[in-house]
Order: sequence, then structure tokens, then C-alpha cells
Amino acid sequence: MSGVDVTSASTITVQRDDEGLLRVSSVIPIKWEFNVFSCLMRSNTTKPAYQSKVGVYVFSPGISGWSLVFWLSLAFYVAVTIVLILKWRKMKDKNARYKTKVNFFHVWNLLKETEMTQHPGLTLKFSKVIKEFTSEDLTKITEHYKPQLAYVMNLDISSILQSLVTKQILTNEEAQRLKAKEEFERATGVESFISDVMKKNRAVLVGLWEVLAEEFVRFPSPNLRRILEEVTNGGPDFLKEMQASVQSPSVGPHIKDLHEMHRAIVCESTIALKDHASSAVPHSTTGYTELMVIKQNTRTLKETEHELVKTGRTHEELKNKETKKKCERIWTEQIFKRSPGSETSPHIVLVSGVAGIGKTTMIQKVMFDWGGGTQYQRFAFVFLFKFRELNLLDNETEPRMSLTRLIERHYKHLSDSRLTEILQKPESLLLIFDGLDEYKHKLNFTDSQLCSNPDVEVPVHILVTSLVSRTLLKGCSVLITSRPTALEAMDMERVDQFVEILGFLPEQRLTYFKKFFSDTAFGIKAFQYVEEIGILYSMCFSPSYCWMICSVLKSHFMTSKKGRGAAPRTVTEIFMMFLHNILTNYRQEAKYQREILVRLGKMAYNGVDKNIFVFYNNFEMSTFGLQTVVSSSFLYRFLDSQSTPDHSMYTFYQVTLQEFMAACSFYFDPSGDVEELLKYLNLCEDGRFEIVTRFLAGLAWCPVFKALEGILGEFEGKTTQRIQEWVRQKAKQALQWEDQSETLRVCHWLCETQNKELIRDAIGEDLKMNFSSMTLSSVDCAVLASVISCCGELKELNLSETPLTPECIRRLAPGFSCCYVVRLYSCGLTSVCCSALSSVLSSPNSRLTVLYLNNNNLGDSGARQLREGLRSDNCKVETLVLEYNGISESEKRNLRLLQEELRGSGRQLTIYTCEDQQW
Repeated sequence: MSGVDVTSASTITVQRDDEGLLRVSSVIPIKWEFNVFSCLMRSNTTKPAYQSKVGVYVFSPGISGWSLVFWLSLAFYVAVTIVLILKWRKMKDKNARYKTKVNFFHVWNLLKETEMTQHPGLTLKFSKVIKEFTSEDLTKITEHYKPQLAYVMNLDISSILQSLVTKQILTNEEAQRLKAKEEFERATGVESFISDVMKKNRAVLVGLWEVLAEEFVRFPSPNLRRILEEVTNGGPDFLKEMQASVQSPSVGPHIKDLHEMHRAIVCESTIALKDHASSAVPHSTTGYTELMVIKQNTRTLKETEHELVKTGRTHEELKNKETKKKCERIWTEQIFKRSPGSETSPHIVLVSGVAGIGKTTMIQKVMFDWGGGTQYQRFAFVFLFKFRELNLLDNETEPRMSLTRLIERHYKHLSDSRLTEILQKPESLLLIFDGLDEYKHKLNFTDSQLCSNPDVEVPVHILVTSLVSRTLLKGCSVLITSRPTALEAMDMERVDQFVEILGFLPEQRLTYFKKFFSDTAFGIKAFQYVEEIGILYSMCFSPSYCWMICSVLKSHFMTSKKGRGAAPRTVTEIFMMFLHNILTNYRQEAKYQREILVRLGKMAYNGVDKNIFVFYNNFEMSTFGLQTVVSSSFLYRFLDSQSTPDHSMYTFYQVTLQEFMAACSFYFDPSGDVEELLKYLNLCEDGRFEIVTRFLAGLAWCPVFKALEGILGEFEGKTTQRIQEWVRQKAKQALQWEDQSETLRVCHWLCETQNKELIRDAIGEDLKMNFSSMTLSSVDCAVLASVISCCGELKELNLSETPLTPECIRRLAPGFSCCYVVRLYSCGLTSVCCSALSSVLSSPNSRLTVLYLNNNNLGDSGARQLREGLRSDNCKVETLVLEYNGISESEKRNLRLLQEELRGSGRQLTIYTCEDQQW
């Protein structure tokens, strides 16, 4: 590189400062104007001394100017890159204004190129490693990861199918058939496809893995990263590591018989998972439906809303592709699996989940798999303790206990001197504690309170904290389950892995329905019915809700059409029909049914109020007069019982059933203080009475409730009237004072009533509802649509700047048809939403005349779908605003032509598509 040395003409000044450091200053004359892009180079000026702080050498390009061109070009490309990135970020914003489709695809290409450079090392190494496996080994690895691969492929099946067609692994026809199968069967259909690929030659199987590696570059999900890293890091020895993970640890010959006995007893105790899939009849583990479990950050969580509402919102977020990409799903067998890049496996694991979501069932599955020798074989012994049983120990003669004694009490066959030797190898032990939320003691992690000797007697809660703190049996593994409401009791910094059970994804819900009904076609029919009722469908993420809904629908649909009445459409109706079925089936105990229900309801209410969900025979059951009727088969339709040699414990089959019975108690018992209850509900702000309140409102207008009078006798009319007055007053205040959060809350109550007069009176003469700039889940949208439909008409519904998914729009569609004006400005809508919107436009009963859709991303595809709806003779729309939607000029021209055509036929229609158009 040649240049002109300008430093020879410079003036140098050398000084030493007070610290003795040499300071050099120089004035350099610049001889050519184009030298603004000078770069650094050594000159013939003497280099400053070592102590000098700054040395500057200036180089300017020669007259040829080639380097000037180079630096100008570099600056240009940097500027263009920055502009494109800024545009991309702007487009990701829900308020982005998509001017043209061309800009979007330019940015998408830039994003793809950026992603291609993010993970080159992993993908290149993986591609090399995967080709080193033999056909047999590759088949075993694929079989090992099949469920995870199916889940990953489902995240973006269209892209993967296109890549498979490009690599000639599939034909276009095969890809289309697989796509159709995936849409119907979801993960099951994809697993079937993977099995088919495994039967083909090695090159095809390698091709599938290469496509998945390419998919990771474009769609870097944590689950796919984990698979690729495990295979890559394991290399040729990966298969040996995989097989070693399912082999039992070596145990001494003198304790081998004890090991085998313990395994057999654990297996026998969990051979039947209580799935509640058919009136609590035990089912084998073949009926177990895998739950959605995601990895979470370890942090302290404080719950401020009802846990079911919160989990419903989480499920709504998981429908978003970007959210799914960031979530790592964990399968049951992976809970204690070492993450790639980590030197050790997690030892302290916390599993969180709302009541009835499947925590205990998952623990049973863990125990069953260990006992059967299929999973968790790194552990020689697994011990399970339930916090509800540990509560009883403080009330016995042994309030203090050693860990050795605790194990011996629960596992009589281990009352052997060899237990001491077993505990001396803690790395081969797994201790499970189920139901932290049911524990009456607060865990204290203060160091002075911890113990380290398994033979020293301490309070039982100290044993738990010492195990978690790793001062006791250091190196052992501990698994704790809890509802979110009790997470504050844990010191989350001591937790290695925190996972949350979210229950069933949509495809898992369908699987459950199929398994519940012996007739698969009948199960699909019941599922499709529930799917159309957004309120019921949204609850099916919970296995216990699935059980309740399936139980009611099975009874309903198997009854003759003459005798069964209308199918349930609200949560209140589901639970009321559940109660009605029990009362009908146990008429032989009719004399005592009402008295038992009153006592049961009062105990349920006391539990909700005091956060008690486990009831002990000698305490709550005795206090509320239920101890004398524990032998009643009628009572056991509500309560599940567990017994130890000395005590009996009871829980409602699900917490929502407890909340329902709490609400019923005020209707069944005329002596109940309703006024005191309503005052309490007005003051309670922590959300624990939210579901109870919904049931109170629903029961006040529930037609099925009146059918119970023929069995239980007449109810006190004053109670119903007072609750109706309270609901009406609260609803008016919320809807007419425009408190959006409170309005949404009250809408859930109104939805349970399905009373048109009440809803119309609450909304008021203005007939307007505003939920702009809020966050709505699909169940919220289903509730709003139901309330608006009951009202019959609404002058205006404003949902502007509220993010809405295609599922939200689908649920809202029946409500839109009842509105004259709907505002959906800046809602993040895409072309996928337009099918439901088009059906609203063409609905024969639609009242819609003004629709604001500006500032979304409908594109040409969305505009074409809306045109079809506008053409309908049923369409009454007069104003349609489509500005800033990424619609091309040609499609805008088509909309203008349609506008003129319809005006010519007498329709009053104005379509706004241009940004400078006045409206």
C-alpha cells in the first residue's frame, strides 16, 4: 500500500507532565481535500516513548484514489445495512406501517442471511458427525429423538416439507399428503412420517437430519439446538452415552436384593395411573398423555391473578410462533438430563403447575418408568414423599425425625441396617417431594437451621431445606412439585432447573378425548363440539378439566334427545350438570344429600378463603361434620381420599370443583350470610375468589339449577335475588365507568349468566364497549363475543392497538356481526385473520357498517379475501378503512374497481386504501 507521508511537514511538541509521562502533540497540515478518509499507518516520525499515552500515525491515500473508492463503498454498505435492519425492526413492531410487500421481502432476505451466519460452527460440525454413523446407529438415534423431532418439525412444517421436496426426499404429492395428515393428526402424523423415513435407506435418513440442521439456521429453537448439540458433542461415542443413560448403576451384591425389592414395590404401587379418564377408574400408563412442560428461568414469582387465568394466557402466548421459538419444551425423561455444555446434571429441580394440571400424575409416571427400568436408571433408589402426609408428623409423638427414620416409615422394607450404606452413595439417590403448596410449614433456608447428618433428628421441614441446600446427602437429586401460589416459599437460587407444566396443547387435548371415549369417532365429535365453544375449549389445557368436560358430555350425548335438553355452553353449566348427574345416580341417599352438600360447601368455602386444599379426617372433616358420613359413596363422588395407617386425607377431585361447591353452599343453605360474603368479595383483590364469583353469577341465572329443586327441595329465593342485584350493580359500574380491566372481569361473570336482559341493561343505552390497548386472550375474546351476541347489538366495539391473533379474530367473529362499528386499528392482523372477517362481512345477520382495519399487515392476500366478503349480497358495510396494510397498487386498483361496481348497483361503499386519502 502506497501513501503520502504528511507527518514530515508536521510540527511536533514534546512535554513531560507532573507524572513524568511524555505528552506529544502534533499539527499535521492536510494537503488534499479528499483526505477525509485517511487511515492509520506508521510514519517516519520517531515512535513515542513507552510511557506515552497516545501515538497517532496518519496515512492518506495516493493520487490513484483506489482506497478512497474502497472506503466510500464500505461506508455505503454499512449505511444500507443499518437502514435495512432499522426497517426490519420497525416492521416487527405491531404498529408498523407496511407500505409495500417488496420492502418486507428485502428485509426477510437480510434476516435469513444474518441467521445463516449465527450458527455456522454447530451446523457444519453436525453435518459432518451425522454422516459418520452407520445406518443402524442412525436409526437408533432417530428413534430416541422421535417425539422431540416431531415437535420441532411441527413448529414450521411447511418450510421443512419444502426443503424435503428440494432434496428429493419427498415428492410434491407426498409432501401435500403429509401436510394434510399433520393438520389432522399433528405430532402423531409427523412421528408416523419419521418412522417411514427410518425404514428407507441411510442416505434418505441423513437427508432428513441435514434438513433439520438447515431448519435450525432459519428457525433456531432451543429444542432443536439441544438435539444437534448432544449428537455433535457426543460424536461417534454418542450412542454409547445414550445407552449408558438407561442402564442401572452398579450396586453391591449384598444390597442388590434390596434394590430389586424396592424397584418391584415402586412399580407395583404406580402400575395404575389415576388418570380420572373414566370416573377415577385406574388406567395403565399406556393411557398417559404427555404434558406440555417448558423450561423457565429460576426466579421468585408472586401471583397476583388466579392461576388458571394466568396459565390460560400463557397458552395463548404459545400460539405465537416467535414465542414457541424461544421456549424450550422438556419431556418427562429429560428433567434430570445434563444440558449440552454443562459439566453436571441438574440436582435440584422444581416443577410448577396449577392445580389439576398433572403434577402428581407426572410424578407417578416418573416412579413407574423408574420401576419398570425404562427411564431414570442412573438412580439406584427413588423415594417419594407427599407434603400432605408430612403435615401429620408434627401432630404425632415424633415431631422431630431423622431422614433415615423418615425413609423407614414410608418404606417398611428398607428398615434394614443396609439403608445406611445406601445413603452413603447420595449421587445414586432421587428424593421426590410432591405438593409444596399443601405444606403447612414455611421453608427456612437459614444456614443455622440446616443439618448434615441423615441420622440426626430435626423438624421435618429442616430435612427438606437441608436436602435442597445440599448440606444433607450432598450429591443426591431432589424433585419438588408445587402450585405457583407457593413458589415464594422456595429459595430459587438453590434450584438448578425450574420447569412449568402447562398441560395439554391442542393436539394433546384431542388425544385425551379419543382415549376417554372408547369410540374414537365419538371422542372426535365431542372434541369438535367443545372446540367451537371457546370458553370450554380454553379450559381443556388442564387434564382435570378435560376429565370433567368429557364426563359431562358422555352422559349428555348418551341420553336420548328427548330427555337430555340443551348441551352445556358455560363452565357453570358443565359443573351443574356434573352435580345433577351425581344426585340422579345416588337417589338412594337422597334423604341426606342436601345436608351433606351444605357441609361440603362450607368446608370448600373455608378452604378457598384460607388456601386449604387438603382436608384431614381429624381436623376439617370433623369441624364441618363430615367425619360421620365419610363412608357415604355419594360423598366420594366429590372427594378423593388417601390414607396412611394412622390418618385419612381428602381433596376435591379438582380445585375448581371445590370453588364450585363453595359457591353452591350459599344457595343450598338459607342461613348462609350472603351480605357478609358480598362485602368480602368487594374487598378481596388477590384473585382467589375470582372463579367462585363467576360461579355465583352463573348459578343465579342457571336453568339447570332449578332442576335440582326436584331432588334437593326448594331453595331460598332471597339469596338468588340478592346475588342477582349485586351482579347487576357491579356490571353497570364496570361497563359504564369504562374501567377496562374491571369491565373484562365482569364480562366473564355475565357470560356465565347468558342472560340477555341483564347484559343489555349492564351495557347501557350507549351500547359501546372499549378494550383498546389491552391484552386479550382467545378465551377473553370468546367471552366478549358471547356477551355481545347476548346483547343482540352494539353501536361500537373498539379493540384498536390490542394485539389479536387469528384465533382471537375467529372467536370474536360472532360478536362482530352484532356491531355497527368495529375498530381494529393497529392490532397486528395478518392475511390469516381475513377469512373470519370476510365471513362476518357476508353473514346474513350481520349489522356491520363501518370497519377500521388500518395499520395492520393484511397484504394482497387479505385484501382479496375481504373483496369476496364485500361482494356478498348480505354485506352491509359502507366504510372500510385499509390504509397502511402492505397492499400493492394493483390490488388497490381492484378494490377501487369493486367500489365503483357496487356503487353502480346501489350500494353505499367507500374503501380507503391510500395514505393521503381523507375519511
